Parts: sequence; C-alpha cells; structure tokens
Amino acid sequence: MAGSLHFATRAAGADADDCAGQSNAVVIHAEAHRLSLCRDGRAAQTFAVSLGSGGIHKRQEGDHRTPIGVFALGTPRPSKEFLIFIPVGYPNAEQRRAGYTGGDIGIHGPKKQWSWLGRLANWKDWTRGCIAINSEDGIREVAAWVERNGTPRVEILGAPR
Repeated sequence: MAGSLHFATRAAGADADDCAGQSNAVVIHAEAHRLSLCRDGRAAQTFAVSLGSGGIHKRQEGDHRTPIGVFALGTPRPSKEFLIFIPVGYPNAEQRRAGYTGGDIGIHGPKKQWSWLGRLANWKDWTRGCIAINSEDGIREVAAWVERNGTPRVEILGAPR
C-alpha cells in the first residue's frame, strides 16, 4: 500500500458496493484510493485520495497508517496547512478498548504549498494517517456535502488482516 501512485482528480470506476446500504455517508475504499459521497445507496460523487505513508490498519500513534473502521465525523473547519480539515473520530470506542492509540486523523485537502500541482499534489500516499483529497476544490465539495447532509460518520474500508 505504501508508496502507491494515483493521479486522478476524481476517482474513476466507483464500485457500487462502496455505497450499498448507505443512506448518507462518506465511504472510503482504501485499496482503491477512493472516497465516495453516498446518498440512497449510490455514489453521488467520488474523489481520488492519498492515505497514510505507512499503509492502512492504524493501531498506534505515529505509525503513519490510515485507520480502518466506522468513525464519527466532526464539523469541517479551516486549516492553515490543508485549507479544510474534517475530523475523523479515531479511535472509536471498540478500538480504544483494544488499546489503539492516536488521534488528529481527518479528511483534508492537499498541503497548501502543493495545491498549485493540481491532480499531481497527491501522487503517492504521504499523510501521517489522514485521508487527503488531491484538490482544494475537491475538499471544498466534500466539506459542503458533509455540512449540507449532516453526515455523522465515515466508513473506511480496507482488506482484512
């Protein structure tokens, strides 16, 4: 997973299963590097994303991995580093009981100094465990969708261990 390359601004070929059974949710398919905004069981929009430089299945603070599971979503807020940051409630209660550590995980845009690169801003997995949309317009769209739909959760899907 670490170091995988992906260049699309919007993710192509959204899998219908990403949103199956979801009314209003954000679903991230980690292996496909795809974030889907789900409405009534269908993807309303999809975006290409970069993940943690350490891969997926986060267990501890500092491992640079993106967590897998279902998490609460916080209110989108301005970010000096990424334009917009949408907090992800990692670790969830079950993960805390299992000893998972860390925090400050979120969905955000590209680093501001890289935004001029456009779709190349996220050419590889580079975050400390977050999910990065590769354009400022994309993170604005996701944040507006979350606020408009009051989306309370995100589901991050990955291959089982």
